[in-house]
Amino acid sequence: MNHTLYAMQSSGNCYKPRLLMHQLGLDFRLVDTDTRDGSTRTIEFLALNPNGKVPLLVLPDGRRLAESNAMLLHLAEGTPYLPADRYERALCYQWLFFEQYSHEPYIAVARSWLSLQPGGRASVSAERLADLHAGGYRALRVMEARLEEAPWFAGSAYSIADIALFAYTHVAGEGDFDLAAYPRTRDWLQRVAGQPGHVGLDWRP
Repeated sequence: MNHTLYAMQSSGNCYKPRLLMHQLGLDFRLVDTDTRDGSTRTIEFLALNPNGKVPLLVLPDGRRLAESNAMLLHLAEGTPYLPADRYERALCYQWLFFEQYSHEPYIAVARSWLSLQPGGRASVSAERLADLHAGGYRALRVMEARLEEAPWFAGSAYSIADIALFAYTHVAGEGDFDLAAYPRTRDWLQRVAGQPGHVGLDWRP
């Protein structure tokens, strides 16, 4: 039995485990589950994930795992995508937490309002959008500073920390973020896209 991923194709959080599973060469089944049409609020889906969100990963033995970065940690265990060095491993955790608390709530949300929600820009206030941009640019400055020190976020090699941050950074323009002032981040995006087995947001198994 293969892994099964309940996911929404346009979601960066859902993209993370899809990308990693492809890079690991894992076969998996994708079940399209759109949060916008009520699919995650059905009795059947809530029985799988009471939090009513995607992505949701069902392991080959039937156990379930929610939260995209938890999936990355589980899937990367014992592979080069999770550092073996104790400090670099802790750095990986650091950037996974940063992505969910200081990056995704701004960059992903701005993208959602402007590019995915019906109504686009008219559906979000100027004040709210300004707050999202302020938080997103703050996160981008932190990333740029890290990339002045090292080519990757969790040490000397590409890891799931890079996958997590790539997911929404590479589509930041859809949230009206301009990366012109972040040359190291732009170079890093190209390095990630050049990794073996890399696939884009539109890829499906």
